[in-house]
Amino acid sequence: MKTSHLVFLFVLTLCFFVSWGATSIFDVDDSEDIISCLKSKTSNATSISQLIFTPLNSSFESVWEARVNNFRFIKPSTPKPCVIVTPIDETQIQTTLFCSKKHGYEIRIRSGGHDFEGVSSTAVVPFVMLDLFNMNSIDVDVGNKTAWVQAGALLGEVYYSISQKTNTLYFPAGVCPTVGVGGYMGGGGYGNLVRKYGTAADNILDVRFMDVRGNILDRKSMGEDLFWALRGGGASSFGIVLAWKLGLVPVPEIVTVFSVNKTLEENGTDIFYKYQYVAPRMDRDLLIRVRMSSQFIGNTTKKTIRMSFEGLYLGKNDTLLTLLDKHFPELKLKQENCEEMSMVQSSLVLALQGFTSSTPTEALANVSAIQRQLSNAKVKLDYIRTPIPKSGLRKIWRKMFANDRSETLIMYTFGGKMEEYSETAIPYPHRAGVLYQLYKGVSFVDQTSDTTPTSLRRIEWLRSFDMFLEPYVSKNPREAYINYIDLDLGVGRDTYEEASVWGERYWKRENFKKLIRIKAKVDPGNFFRHPQSIPVFDYALVSSS
Repeated sequence: MKTSHLVFLFVLTLCFFVSWGATSIFDVDDSEDIISCLKSKTSNATSISQLIFTPLNSSFESVWEARVNNFRFIKPSTPKPCVIVTPIDETQIQTTLFCSKKHGYEIRIRSGGHDFEGVSSTAVVPFVMLDLFNMNSIDVDVGNKTAWVQAGALLGEVYYSISQKTNTLYFPAGVCPTVGVGGYMGGGGYGNLVRKYGTAADNILDVRFMDVRGNILDRKSMGEDLFWALRGGGASSFGIVLAWKLGLVPVPEIVTVFSVNKTLEENGTDIFYKYQYVAPRMDRDLLIRVRMSSQFIGNTTKKTIRMSFEGLYLGKNDTLLTLLDKHFPELKLKQENCEEMSMVQSSLVLALQGFTSSTPTEALANVSAIQRQLSNAKVKLDYIRTPIPKSGLRKIWRKMFANDRSETLIMYTFGGKMEEYSETAIPYPHRAGVLYQLYKGVSFVDQTSDTTPTSLRRIEWLRSFDMFLEPYVSKNPREAYINYIDLDLGVGRDTYEEASVWGERYWKRENFKKLIRIKAKVDPGNFFRHPQSIPVFDYALVSSS
């Protein structure tokens, strides 16, 4: 055995020892380590060796960090993979799957790395990270209004690629350009076109998917149950999404982006109260989001709430101004608050990256142009089905004043097309009756880590705020969103009763039970798993009631 082989085997053994605590070096199969397995199962050992990274590689850390899009996990104490594989074709993914199973490793699948709890990049068990960033081809077919997009592509790359072929078709996906399509669409996916066209998953036509046996399936060969599960049920629970076929939707050549700021001193409480009633019921060509945070008033120590009413209208600004003047005059939107632009330019401006309509659109596909540090946060999400009364809003303001201005709240208006979908159409159930989605988070951008005393106080404030909001948010269950994964909800999974604590919040009971039954069929050994993946039980789960 070569010296380098021995050293590598020691590193793998150490991964096991550190993670499990009681694993003996004699428990490791030294007849063939996973690297040898990967090389032996590929036709080009030299090629695949350039796509494998271990802790012995000088570039290991940088490869791992490249798509950890929540900076709070970039710290020495975060458990890292024993091996990173960055495949360039599907056969290398099959090989990685085979060798990981053979040598007892779990797999974590990373496309964009935006999961808020880091589950695609870290684990407390020995694991192989399958990083799909090389699998990012995008094939836009304008004539058929479709696009095939590999799982490692980012939303910004999708938008830019579409815009290079047409300015009258688009895809209804998310706001942040660096979100990977693999995980995003597997969880549902909302965005600026959600009121017009529903979620991203509602507009998926087909998929290329690798199951636990290494079979590559499409919609026809997998059947409708699994295709249903992959679109909103957390696709990584079932296998590996290789590519999605997207249905493109019509958009006008000119759209309008607007933004107007209000504070409590500018009648902000009354304006937001009115927003809750009118925005979800307005023309579905209009999407309004509201960003909130506390801030000091001028140079004083007195605080207020700053509200930014921002949005997208699928039309020209004169029509928008007439619409809002009729239904929401309290907002007092003016011509100077609006700007007409193309759809792809709107994705730039609304990306919360400091881009303007004059920013070259290729910035959407330029990962280095994106401010990754803005994702250094702990977040939670709720759905609002009943307008919060003014008395409740004033209590919320006071609770925000008690924090240190590190908090952000973002309300995304629902209604429109979302009212037309059954909550069982796909696993994503947050449909009719939802007025808006409520994101709340605290930032650690000014801290060295999420474990400093200040960071810990912020996390505690967020958890307290989350409990405080309970009377005002959805109930039975209190709904949550799998793409905003929150391990605070629980990780119990030995019984349905344990798993339902978090699973029914993401998917509701009927969908969650159906997902469990599908999981038992396609991955009965529960190879594809993470702390909140769809569980497998040793007993049959009866239909929901």
